[in-house]
Amino acid sequence: MHEKALMDDLMSKILGVGATQGGARVMQIKVWLGALSHFTLEHFCQHFVDASRGTAAEGAEVVVTLDDDIADPRAQGVVLESVSVAS
Repeated sequence: MHEKALMDDLMSKILGVGATQGGARVMQIKVWLGALSHFTLEHFCQHFVDASRGTAAEGAEVVVTLDDDIADPRAQGVVLESVSVAS
């Protein structure tokens, strides 16, 4: 359930960026995954594919930075670092 809540929040942010750009297609996202976020790279990408299906983010390239610092205050989180949209 934790992963779904994180992904729902992330998708809201991603689609919000696309909406502010006139509904532009999302081409790439960059995310940072905290050491305690409960995501592996593969697990995150599968959740993203499922969550983005049918949206402006479907098919976007996903660039992930995995952190291993459990002491980082964001260790349980997923941080959206950037969103690139079609021009």
